Amino acid sequence: MTMPQKITYNQCLDAMYALRRFGIKLDLDVIGGIFKGLGDPQDRLDFVHIAGTNGKGSIAASLATILQQAGYRVGLFTSPHLVRFNERIRVNGRQISNDHLVDAYMAVTQAHQGKREATFFEITTAMALYEFAREKVDLAVIETGMGGRLDATNIIRPLVSIISNISIEHRQYLGNTLAEIAAEKAGIIKTAVPVVTGVRQNKAISVIEKTAGERSAPCYRLGRAFRIRRCQNNEFNYYGLDHTWRNLRTRLAGDQQLENAALTLATCELLNRQQMTITESHIRKGLQNVDWPARMDVISTDPYILLDGAHNLAAARKLAKFLSTRLSDRRITLVIGILDDKPYRAMLAILAPLAFRVIVTRASIDRALPPETLAKTAGIYSRNIAIQPDVATAIRYAVTTIGKHDAIVVAGSLYVVGEAMAYLNNDRPPDPGESA
Repeated sequence: MTMPQKITYNQCLDAMYALRRFGIKLDLDVIGGIFKGLGDPQDRLDFVHIAGTNGKGSIAASLATILQQAGYRVGLFTSPHLVRFNERIRVNGRQISNDHLVDAYMAVTQAHQGKREATFFEITTAMALYEFAREKVDLAVIETGMGGRLDATNIIRPLVSIISNISIEHRQYLGNTLAEIAAEKAGIIKTAVPVVTGVRQNKAISVIEKTAGERSAPCYRLGRAFRIRRCQNNEFNYYGLDHTWRNLRTRLAGDQQLENAALTLATCELLNRQQMTITESHIRKGLQNVDWPARMDVISTDPYILLDGAHNLAAARKLAKFLSTRLSDRRITLVIGILDDKPYRAMLAILAPLAFRVIVTRASIDRALPPETLAKTAGIYSRNIAIQPDVATAIRYAVTTIGKHDAIVVAGSLYVVGEAMAYLNNDRPPDPGESA
C-alpha cells in the first residue's frame, strides 16, 4: 500500500475548511467509523464532557487549568477558535503544533472509509482524540460542538458530564422549545455517570433529571446539591458536595463566571470521588490562572477595549448587565458584527441602547450579516451609527475617534472578536474556519 504524500500545514487547513461544504450532520455513524479505523482512541482515555448553550468554554478552560495545577496531563478540545485553528486542540495549555496537526489530519482522513463525507467538525473531533491518545493525557476535557445527543463528541464515555445552561439556539437542528433543546443536551448523559448542571428552567431541568433517572446517573444541580454566595471584592464562597471553600476568586470577568466556577468545582469534587487528587490549593491557583480570552476580556486600558463574543441572545444579555453595572461611568463605542443565523434584532435591542455610538461591521466569514442590515436595526436605538466594511477598519476607526475616558466594546460574534484580536496584536488574519 502506497502511503500518501505528506501535505503542508496550509494545505491541511485548506482541505479542512473545504469540508464546510458538507454542512452540519448530526449523527454518530461516521465518527464511530473513523474511531474504529484509528483503533478506538476514545477507549484509552478518560474524559469530562461538557454541553450547554453558554459557558462551556469557560468551564472547560477552568477545569483544565485546575487539573494541570494538580499535576495531571490534560487535553482540552474546544470550539470555535479565535485566530488559529490550533487553539481548538491543546495539551497542558499548549496548542497543537503544526506538524502534529498535519499528522492527525492525515491519520484521520486515512481512517475514514465511510459512505458519507465527514464534516469539518467530525474530522476535527477525531483529530483531537487522536492527538490526546498520542500524547497519553491523563484526562481530556471535551466541549460539544452543537447539542449533545448526536454531536460528534458524544462517542466518548466520560467520568463526569456537565450541562451548563440552556436557552433557545440552533432551532433548525435542536428544536423550537427549551424541553426539546434540553433533550438534545441531555443526550450526553451516560448510564451511571454523574452529571453536573446549572440549568434552572423547570421545563428544561425536568427533562435532564428524567434522562438522568432513566440512566441511573446521579444528577447534581447548582442551587440544590451545591451553591455559591457572592462576597465583596469579586470573591465567592462555594458550598459543595463534600467541601466548603471560602473567598475564592476567578480570573474570568462577569457574574456568570461564578456559576461556571461552581460547576467546575462540583466536577472536581466528583473526580476526587473517582480517585483523582485535586486540592483546595490546586483549585485556588487554577481559578486565578485560567486564561480564556474574548469573554468580557479587557485587553487594553488606554484606550479601554473590551472583547466579548456575545454571539447569542443569552450572552448578549449577560454582556449588557456587565456594561450597565461595570462601565456605566464610560461612554461606550460598540463595535458589532453578527452572523446570519443569530437573532440580530433582539441582540441589538439589548446592546445598542447602552452605547453612545454603534459601529457596525462584518467578519470575513460568508455567514456574516451585511453591516447595512445591522445599521438599519441599530438605528432604531441610536442616532450615532457608523458603518465600516471590515473588522480591522472598524477597530482602527473606533480607536482614533474615541474620547480619553471612553470604552470600546467589540461583540456579536467570536469571529469578529478573533479578527479584532488579530488586528490589535498586529497578527496575521485569522484562519477562515467556522466560528460562532
